[in-house]
Amino acid sequence: MRRIKNIMVMTVMLMALVYLPGCATTAASMYTERATMGFTTAIHQDLISLPKPKEKIVVAVYKFRDQTGQYKPHPAAVSFSTAVTQGATSMLNKALEDSGWFIPIERETLPNLLNERKIIRSTMMQYQAQGDNSENLPSLPPLLYAGVLLEGGIIAYETNLVTGGFGLRYFGLGGSTEVRKDQITIYLRAVAVKNGKILKSVSTTKSILSREVNFGIYRFVRVKRLLEAEAGLSTNEPPSMCVLEAVEKAVYDLIIEGIEDGLWTLGNPEDINSPLIQKYLKEKQATEKIVTFDNEGNLVAVKDIE
Repeated sequence: MRRIKNIMVMTVMLMALVYLPGCATTAASMYTERATMGFTTAIHQDLISLPKPKEKIVVAVYKFRDQTGQYKPHPAAVSFSTAVTQGATSMLNKALEDSGWFIPIERETLPNLLNERKIIRSTMMQYQAQGDNSENLPSLPPLLYAGVLLEGGIIAYETNLVTGGFGLRYFGLGGSTEVRKDQITIYLRAVAVKNGKILKSVSTTKSILSREVNFGIYRFVRVKRLLEAEAGLSTNEPPSMCVLEAVEKAVYDLIIEGIEDGLWTLGNPEDINSPLIQKYLKEKQATEKIVTFDNEGNLVAVKDIE
């Protein structure tokens, strides 16, 4: 009898450690959690801390699309929900504004903007026709135009790049854990509006990590007396947050690459030695390699770019 009690006590304790904190958090959040200002990515602080430009660049983003064409996997039926967010254009405009280097102008909903301006002109004409203080009406200013056009999109979403786990069971008592790694890739390029030349192109990747922990017991404690219990908890990185981080990293890289190539200028030339810029240059040097193959396609050497 004491053995049965020990098994049951141990089971309850393990279930409390693994499952109950998650349940308590979920239950509490259903009734007490309020809307917040949004999450902040790991790269956001670096993005807003970059040295200031000599002059902000007016840029236009028409559409930063999901080019993967992938849908969410579903075990039982076809799902028409996309694997990644369709709001990457809004994320890119926000990152451009937060960086302090660009002045993004509205182009995604340009027809709506033009229609609203038509309404303003029509209203002005009606006031002028009626002669109701038409001389005091301000003229409608022209729209801003961009010298640089930003293009690109989410070009890849790979799933199950890394999968693994660990499990242990002894006399019907045990648990397991599983991990999975997905990856998202983004390309961003700056195009000169006057001649269509691609000024710079950058790419970034971000991993999406998922983890699941399970615990269970399945054991006969007495004749015709079966004890069975299960508990589990899973955590997943939000794909939209990973897309936002990859977008902000792309803007961050584009700014520094443009400074290095002389596309745009720092407000203080001495800021080229700032820790953030030097950190990126070291990261770039460690990432970029020269790969050499022989005539048969075999790998010969991998060298750093000097």
